[in-house]
This record gives sequence, C-alpha cells and structure tokens, in this order.
Amino acid sequence: MEEGKKSLSNNIFLSRGCVCIPRMYDHNKGTYRPGCAKLDSYNWLKDIVLPPGQQVFDCVEVRFKNSRKEFFRINTEYEIEQGDIVAVEASPGHDIGIVTLVGEACRIQMKKKRVDHASETLKKVYRKARATDIEKWISAVEGEDSTMFRSRGSAAELELEMKISDVEYQGDGTKAIFYYTADERVDFRRLIKILAEMFRVRIEMRQIGVRQEASRLGGIGSCGRELCCSTWLTKFQSVTTQAARVQQLAMNPQKLTGQCSKLKCCLNYEYDVYIDALREFPDNRIVLKTQKGNGLHQKTEVFKKIIWYSYEGDEIHMIALPLDKVKEIIRMNETGKYPEKLEDFAVKKETKPDFDTDADQFELHRFD
Repeated sequence: MEEGKKSLSNNIFLSRGCVCIPRMYDHNKGTYRPGCAKLDSYNWLKDIVLPPGQQVFDCVEVRFKNSRKEFFRINTEYEIEQGDIVAVEASPGHDIGIVTLVGEACRIQMKKKRVDHASETLKKVYRKARATDIEKWISAVEGEDSTMFRSRGSAAELELEMKISDVEYQGDGTKAIFYYTADERVDFRRLIKILAEMFRVRIEMRQIGVRQEASRLGGIGSCGRELCCSTWLTKFQSVTTQAARVQQLAMNPQKLTGQCSKLKCCLNYEYDVYIDALREFPDNRIVLKTQKGNGLHQKTEVFKKIIWYSYEGDEIHMIALPLDKVKEIIRMNETGKYPEKLEDFAVKKETKPDFDTDADQFELHRFD
C-alpha cells in the first residue's frame, strides 16, 4: 500500500490522466483509467450498438497535459479505443496524447464545443504510439519541472512582470509551451531567444488567466475537496458579488475568494435556486409598523422562510418572524391596522440566527 502511494506521488504523468508512468514495451491498457483522471470524460454511449449500415465516427478526443484536449480525425480501418496512447499531428512534428472519447459520444462532444467534424483543417491521428514514441515522450515530460524553474530564473533576470506557472513539452520533444500569467502586456522576445538557446526547442508563450492557472496547478479548497476547476469544471462563468448578496453571505473577501484570488465559482451553483425562492419574499425595504415601533429588516433565512427584524433604533435585539406572518403584518399595514408588537408573531424559542447575536427569543402567539 505504501509503495502504491509513493509511486502515485512520484507519477509525473498524473497531470495527463495516467495512474502510472507509461511503459515502452507494453500495450499500456491500464495506464489511463476513466473516473480517476482530472477532467475525465465518460463515454456513456459505449454499450450502444450502432444501427446496421452506420459507420463508426471518424473522430476522437485526445487529452494532453492538464485540461488541454483536442479533436483529431482517425482512419476507421484501425481500431482506436479509449485509453490508447496515440501519436497525433502537430505543428511542427507530432505530439503524444491519450484517447479519452471515441464514437458517438465524441460526436456529441464536438457538437457541444462547436467543432466541425467535417472540417479539412482538423488534424489527424498518425498511429498508436510506438516504443520509440513513448520513450521520447517520457524523456520530454521528465524535463518539464526543471525547465519551468530555469525559465522562471531567466524571466527574473530580465525583470519581466510575469509568472511562468507551467511548462508542457510536445511529445516528440521539439517544442515547449510556456503558460504564464501577467497583469499587463509583457515583451518577452528576449526571453524567447534565451529559452530557445538554453533548451534547443521551439518556444511558444501562452498567456492564461488566474482561474486557468489555478485549474492547472490544482489544490484543495476551503470545503476540503479538490478544486472544481481542476477536477470537472471546464467553463468559467463570471461571478459577481450579487451572487453572494442574494445568498445572504457576509461580504468577507477571505471567505468569498478562492486560491485564484477571484470570487469562488461555487457561488454560482445555488444562485438560481435562491433567485426562485426569493420571489415569494417581500421587499426588504418594507417597514413593519406596530404600536410598539417600526420593524426594520436585518436578515433573511431563505430556505427556513424566516425573516429577522429589529425595532428602529434597537438593531441589537432581533426578532425572528415566519414568512407568512410577515406577509400578514404587511397586509394589515396596507389596510391601516397596526398590531401591538412583533413579538406576538415570533417563531418558537429554539430558532436561532445563523450568526452570533444577542437577539431575544420569544414564544409564538397567535394574533387575533
């Protein structure tokens, strides 16, 4: 067990969805296992038999490092399966990747991502990777970390305001993609010349955002789980503070921001549910008028359907009112009636607010 953990932690191909380092003289059927890979694609149509006369779809989805995936055309005479290590067309040379989707599931994925499978510009799968291809691939991947650290040193010497967060070598070792983040435009022409002379490969600089950087590096979120962007989330939607306000969250930047220093993507998950639930709630600006004084809104517990109010001038002591009672008081105020006090409508004593407060708790009494 300990040996398995140690080998997994030292697996440089883990970012490519491999549970172990590929072997040069093996079929490598167990190298890629669906379900344990980052941003995995599940072929839910694999057990469906094609109708008579329908040809096998001639495109496949191939995965490379981290979240980089592309579609390639295959020769239907050769049997390509999910998990196969293949050599694909690149510019220049060839690249090595792992097939993650085949057949009709790949057709649906291409339609979803608006990729024309009939396009002549679609690159091709050359062949299944040979022993020599895998040997070069392993050698290239082993040099990625050292390349990244040395390139960071070169960028620092040139005083460039950029952060190189990841390096990906092409399968044949002739090209390297440097992923970086920067707040402003960076002139890295000198850096490219230095890196090309240092590593003797073709250099491509690719700028990414802070969210993409977090998804490539990975990590553990405040919820105790792996980051959504590095496990299953493929599309980044804009997140605003309105999502936090609607969900009645405190405007605490330390709790609302993720590892990318942006608002957490999970703020959008329940946003629509809160919007639907809040439609039956009255406007927070409505004042509840009683003979004892005016009640001002303080907090809403949406799914418990409880609204907390306090008397004007006394925001410390709050009273929890059920939603239906609040609507009843509003209807009474509209007809010119004013109940004696809000305490007569309060919920039971065991109800407590979601945050620390010294709010008084009152017994529930029916108002006649």
